[in-house]
Amino acid sequence: MESTAPPPDAAGPPPGATRSTVTLHVNGVPHRLTLDHRTTALDALRNHLGLTGTKKGCDHGQCGACTVLVDGRRANSCLLLAVTLDGSALTTVEGLADAEGLHPLQTAFVERDAFQCGYCTPGQLCSAAGVLQEAADGHPCHVTPDTAQPGAPVELTAEEIRERMSGNLCRCGAYPRIVEAIGDATAHPAAPPVPHAVHGLGAVSVHERREAAS
Repeated sequence: MESTAPPPDAAGPPPGATRSTVTLHVNGVPHRLTLDHRTTALDALRNHLGLTGTKKGCDHGQCGACTVLVDGRRANSCLLLAVTLDGSALTTVEGLADAEGLHPLQTAFVERDAFQCGYCTPGQLCSAAGVLQEAADGHPCHVTPDTAQPGAPVELTAEEIRERMSGNLCRCGAYPRIVEAIGDATAHPAAPPVPHAVHGLGAVSVHERREAAS
């Protein structure tokens, strides 16, 4: 009788070929997770860690609702595979505030009424925190004047803020208030800390970096 067993190449992937164990440092807390290789960082945060502040909007990297900070740099978590972030430091909206109170950006958003339905707000806040760090580090954007000194902190004018935040959509149209709120936070004496070192080994705030450069 002819064998009905499938040929070796049709027996499916070997054990462990579709899942890996990684450690994600989320908001300062290490989490060891065994995840399917197809799991996005967004789904890992929401479905595996219960951090639902990060929102799923378009799921195609076009709206910015899922923005988080990865090693201090903003990124669309729906486009990142979680297994590629082993050892990385992630900051979500839940990690922006600290024991002292709300993050200056959160306070400014409330004071300026920079949201309506609030669905995009977590991504706006994380993206704005990334913008403050990028500007402090001297990273130019499309509208930064050609006369700007290379590597020097970039002044976040309204035009700079609008350009740098253009990847975060607000379907309620709260853009004018969002720009004002970020401008308020820029002038805040206690700049927001965002994880700047790789692997969660420390954070350097915008304020500290400005002091070091002065």
